[in-house]
Amino acid sequence: MSEKNTFPFSSKGPLRITFGIALAVLFVFAFVPAIAVLVVSFTDLRGVTYLPTKFIGLQNYIQYFGLGHRADNLNALKNTLIFASLSTIIQITLALGIAILLNNPKLRGRNIYRAVVFMPTVLGVTVTALVWSLMFNTSGGPIQQVLLLFGKNSAFFGDQNIALYLVIFVQIWMVCGTSVIIFLSGLQAIPQELYEVSSIDGAGPWAQFRFVTLPMLSPSVTANVLLGIVNALQSYQLTYVLTGADKKGTQVLSLQVYMQAFGGRSGTTLSQSQGYAAAISMVQFVLVGVITIATLAYLRRREQK
Repeated sequence: MSEKNTFPFSSKGPLRITFGIALAVLFVFAFVPAIAVLVVSFTDLRGVTYLPTKFIGLQNYIQYFGLGHRADNLNALKNTLIFASLSTIIQITLALGIAILLNNPKLRGRNIYRAVVFMPTVLGVTVTALVWSLMFNTSGGPIQQVLLLFGKNSAFFGDQNIALYLVIFVQIWMVCGTSVIIFLSGLQAIPQELYEVSSIDGAGPWAQFRFVTLPMLSPSVTANVLLGIVNALQSYQLTYVLTGADKKGTQVLSLQVYMQAFGGRSGTTLSQSQGYAAAISMVQFVLVGVITIATLAYLRRREQK
């Protein structure tokens, strides 16, 4: 490694130490827990106080794909895919539109608007859930009051037909600011000469968007899509706080893992079992990995065109 490649360090020593520490932290806090979860998924662990536990092979996986849990698991899988696909598509589309609007130099106060758009991202899950619980309060919330003006009312998060879509709406509201920032960075990196040349060639706003903006934003689109998919597939806190943990209409895989590991009820398909929860999390890991890798491969091919 040449000396100039050691920036921001003056020599290779601090660079190697920093890299070693980072590698050790990654190994301890990422690889070790991942391997531990895989091992636990082959046991009948039910509460830490019962350690050491019994090795049961593939029994948890056979139980997961068996008839006894099939209805609940398919329901959780369906909700997870709906949550991930809808939240990602809407979030990316909305964020791109907002970013283009906020990138307009003629827009007055655009820095204030950028701060407002990014603000929900820093509120945290609990505060966000509290805000929207009040907004959708069934007895006096502002949205219910508006519906009452038209002679309508709703149970909102208590209505299992629409609860999942309301959680998706809140999820988009909470994380959209991050996607906007990524798109803004991509937009500001596009050379203005490209717009000037395309304008001379007679390209209108739509043609410039299609043939200049979108291709140049491909790396930002890839980053946002992957972040959106991974966040959505792993999200459970918002659903837990807004709708509770055991509602079929909003049951997703990550929430199922949490309930199975820490909050299940005896005598039900969600009875507490850390071994079974670990098996579900491994199924979720494979699902997230397959979807992420397939999406990344598709987006990379599009970037290279």
